[in-house]
Amino acid sequence: MRILLTVDPEIPVPPKLYGGIERIVDGLIQELRGRGHEIGLLANPASECAVDFFVGWKGSRSQRSADTVRNTLALLRAVDKFRPGVIHSFARLVYLLPLLPRKISKIMSYQRGAGGRQIRIASRLGGRSVEFTGCSEYIAEMGRPWGSHWTAIPNFVDTDFFRFQPQVPEDAPLVFLSRIERIKGAHTAIALALKSGRRLILAGNRVTHEEGETYWKKEIEPFLNADGIEYIGPVNDRQKNELLGSAAAMIVPIEWNEPFGIVFAEALACGTPVISCPRGALPEIVKHGKHGFLAKSFAEGLDAISQLGNIKRLDCRRQAEECFSREVVVGQYEDLYSTLLNGGRA
Repeated sequence: MRILLTVDPEIPVPPKLYGGIERIVDGLIQELRGRGHEIGLLANPASECAVDFFVGWKGSRSQRSADTVRNTLALLRAVDKFRPGVIHSFARLVYLLPLLPRKISKIMSYQRGAGGRQIRIASRLGGRSVEFTGCSEYIAEMGRPWGSHWTAIPNFVDTDFFRFQPQVPEDAPLVFLSRIERIKGAHTAIALALKSGRRLILAGNRVTHEEGETYWKKEIEPFLNADGIEYIGPVNDRQKNELLGSAAAMIVPIEWNEPFGIVFAEALACGTPVISCPRGALPEIVKHGKHGFLAKSFAEGLDAISQLGNIKRLDCRRQAEECFSREVVVGQYEDLYSTLLNGGRA
């Protein structure tokens, strides 16, 4: 198959530092090319991902109207030159607008909240030539009322890179790994660690806007460097691998509906149980009581910490391998490409 992928223009593929979907697209391309497919890519001009055809976006901002026009035209030209069988977009839906009436197969993938009039319009213009995916059933369910066919295909992790750690010491710390902001629940992780008497390592980017700075100064900073609470800042992939593998559990008690959350699957790949909340896509990633715990209250969070010894780390690893490995997830995309190329769904 000849497949043309697009991703928003802000971050290169693969990302130099943070960039969740850009990392997913990089892995998707590697796996698809390894399976013999010919791959084109439209992305940030600094992208270094090895592909068969590449175009750097002319517009650098996905939310700027003039750049949207430039990038829409760039996609049109790329399609005419590369002549793909499938266009798979992780970028803005509007870039596909002139291509929707064409018979060429098109997939629009959503990594965040989905829905709205633009999806209904795209469904009508594209007919059977366009399909939508969500990174979780939670996201796909949001999009279905607006039209077209939606498939839930999760994000994936490199289970070859993330090493399985079959056991950790009894005094292994809890780890919080995410952005340091209220919706990720860093303050709750601290409170649970203090109440349970467990060490806690916090890792991730600080949020630098005014609300984020206030949150840091009032609810995070006063508890650091005492009673076993430590902040180590952002971590790269190697450090993340070591940090997650050495943890008794990853604890990220979210206060929002997480669309997916790659870090949860990364923790499972290391064999590390997850403690979070039953919101958004978390129930699709973590089976409560088997791969960790989804706590509905502070008391349930404390109970989860006390029951970590009941979780088998091998079960966590198997969940990552069977549901979120690159090979498994890319196979799902490959099946969807084939369905579209064979005339779409009845």
